[in-house]
Amino acid sequence: MSVQAYDPLAGERTPEGPQFDVFLAGTVFLDIIFTGLPAMPAAGTEIWAEGMGSCPGGIANLAIATSRLGLRTSLAAAFGDDDYGDFCWRTLEQQEAVDLSRSRRFEHWHSPVTVSMAVDRDRSMVTHGHPAPMTTSEMIGSPPRSRAVIVSLSAEEPLGEPGSACNWAELARREGSLVFADVGWDPSGTWSRSVLDQLDVCHAFMPNATEAMAYTGTETPRDALYAIADKVPLAVVTDGPNGALAIDSTTGEEAFVPAPRVTALDPTGAGDVFGAGIVLGTLSHWPLADRLAFAGVCAALAVQQFGGSLAAPGWGDIADWWHEVRAAADHSGAYGSALARRYAFLDRLVPSVPVGAVRRAAATIARYADVGMMPAVPGKRADQTVTHPAGESPSGDGDPDAPRAPAQKE
Repeated sequence: MSVQAYDPLAGERTPEGPQFDVFLAGTVFLDIIFTGLPAMPAAGTEIWAEGMGSCPGGIANLAIATSRLGLRTSLAAAFGDDDYGDFCWRTLEQQEAVDLSRSRRFEHWHSPVTVSMAVDRDRSMVTHGHPAPMTTSEMIGSPPRSRAVIVSLSAEEPLGEPGSACNWAELARREGSLVFADVGWDPSGTWSRSVLDQLDVCHAFMPNATEAMAYTGTETPRDALYAIADKVPLAVVTDGPNGALAIDSTTGEEAFVPAPRVTALDPTGAGDVFGAGIVLGTLSHWPLADRLAFAGVCAALAVQQFGGSLAAPGWGDIADWWHEVRAAADHSGAYGSALARRYAFLDRLVPSVPVGAVRRAAATIARYADVGMMPAVPGKRADQTVTHPAGESPSGDGDPDAPRAPAQKE
């Protein structure tokens, strides 16, 4: 497994501390993303995409997001014994520094696959997969010690169910882990409020505004926030381009932070990247407004790229963005000045980011930042891997099937 180039929690570590910062469990998909489609294909027709890429998806989006921010991340997931499983395992463990000691390979189990097609900043997906050969808790057993675990509330393996065996997240909580929870879309439309009963064992809940209002039966994101804050110490509600709002009862803080203005190309994984930022800020004991702002810029950087886990920023990307914002603050109007003030806390963090901090591959750093112009990207060294622009092969022949490397370290 590769070594993280930057450790934002270095000052928090002790010899007696937990082995990992974040422990996760879930389903890993092979994501195949087609971009630049002029329209969805009509029945019986074929169209060509301008570009495509492949990367681990599903819970891998969150694992890669936390790892790229320097959090020591461990993931428990089922992997097939096919080439798709080989690719996802290798990318997570070797490229993205994610520990897979609690993951398992299963013979004759087909890796889940999702094909995503992006048209006009929207996407449609087709997924194929089979249930994992065993439950997550059975596969994990006793989870490793970690500062935090991130779970998705569900009816299949509920938290705190009376009379049932403790699942892996509850066992981790007993060992001192903070439980950060999110929740998925309810396709049935019932939005049962009993799902929120699981928050009794959670430290934080981070739904989006639509989910928060549906589960709490409220009409505004702020009303939903207050309802959630009655159930969990750290309540966070994300509201897309409007920003995010939160209440932390452990510190007595309440905050709202607008999102940076960006041109969003693909929202895949943005919520995972936001959640990774909140976890890092909470473990680092940052003020609540700084946590929301940091998570917001991580998500803003991600949505300007296609490809889920491929789009998650590293500290190198964050440093690039902050240097640009700060340099442009005096001549970019009221918005640029407000942005520089809001993110001034990054001055305490970015100067310590080394040259070797994780960045997305050079050719993927084509951000359309909201203030000023991007600085020139340093030249590629011989030992770097590169993700090429959509539709461009390493040889420059435009082959849309050219392999994609998820990230590089400069």
